Amino acid sequence: MGSAAFFVPQSGGACDKCGFFLLEYIHYQAIIGKKKRGVFVMLNETGLVLEGGGMRGVYTAGVLEYFMEQDLYFPYIIGVSAGACNAASYISGQKGRNKTVNVDLVSDPRYISWRNYFRNRQFFGMDFIFDEVPNKLVPYDYDKFHNSQSEFVIGTTDCHTGEPVYFNREGYGQDVLQVLKASSSLPFIAPEIDYNSRKLLDGGISDPIPLKKAQQDGFQKNIVILTRNKGYQKKPSKFHFLVRRKYPAYTGLQKAMENRYRQYNQTLGYLAEEEQKGTTLVIQPSEPLEVGRMERNPAKLEHLYNQGYSDAKKQFGRIQSFIG
Repeated sequence: MGSAAFFVPQSGGACDKCGFFLLEYIHYQAIIGKKKRGVFVMLNETGLVLEGGGMRGVYTAGVLEYFMEQDLYFPYIIGVSAGACNAASYISGQKGRNKTVNVDLVSDPRYISWRNYFRNRQFFGMDFIFDEVPNKLVPYDYDKFHNSQSEFVIGTTDCHTGEPVYFNREGYGQDVLQVLKASSSLPFIAPEIDYNSRKLLDGGISDPIPLKKAQQDGFQKNIVILTRNKGYQKKPSKFHFLVRRKYPAYTGLQKAMENRYRQYNQTLGYLAEEEQKGTTLVIQPSEPLEVGRMERNPAKLEHLYNQGYSDAKKQFGRIQSFIG
C-alpha cells in the first residue's frame, strides 16, 4: 500500500498527532483500494453475493468475467451452487475459465446427459466436473485461490435438518472442490455428499440468495448477482410426494424443499427493501431467460454468458459509485 512511513509520526511527535495518523491509516485501509501484485483489491466493506441456478449460472460467469477484466475484486464473497462454482474461478483470477467450463464443455456427455443419469443416477457428471475438469482438462489455479485475500463462503444444505451450513476458508481448507460439489448437488440429480459428519446437498435449497449471511458476517453493503429476471416469483412445487419418497429419512430436507418457494420469494422481498435503503445493488438478467437449470444448448448458454458480460459493462459506472 506504499510506504508505511507516511502514516507514522516522526520521532518526538505529540500523542494526539500519533492518534490522528492512526485514524487516517485505519480510514485508508477501510475505504480505498490498492494495487497489489497487479490486482486491484477493493478494501472496503462491500460483499459479493451469488445466487445459484444450475446452467443459468453462466449469466453470473459473464458478469464476473467483466469484473476480472476491470480488476474488480471483493474482500468477501458468498455463493451457493453454480454461483459458488463461478466464484472459484473468479477468485483465482482465471479469465475465460468459467466460459470454457460451462459453455465450451457442455456438449461433452460426461458433463451433462441422460447417459450419466442412467449409468450413475447423476444428470450432471459430478466426478467429471469436480475432478477431471479442474485437475486435467481445464486446470484450476489452486495456488492463486489459496493466496487470494478474499474470504470465500460456500453455502450447502444439511439433509437431516434442512438448514443451511456455510463453510469459509477455515472450514474447508484444502477441500474447496468437495464443498463446491456438495453445494451443487441437486436433489434427484446427484447423490448427497458426506462431509464433516454431515449429509449435504445443494446450498440453494435452504438459502438460495445468502444476503443475510453476508450481513451477519459484517458486510452491510453488498452487490448481489441473480440469475432470474426482475419480477420473477417462484411457484410452489407439485411434487413433494416424490421428495418424501426419495428421501424418507430426511424430514428436514423435505420441509426445506416444500418451503423453498416461500423462502425464495421472501428473500426477493427483503432484497428489494435493501435496495431501497441503498445498501444493496442487484445485477440480474435484463432480457427474458431462454436457459433452464439443465440447459445443454451451447448457443443459448453463450448468449446468456454474453448478456451477463454486457449487463456488467453497462452498469459498471453504477457499480463504482455504489462501492464508493
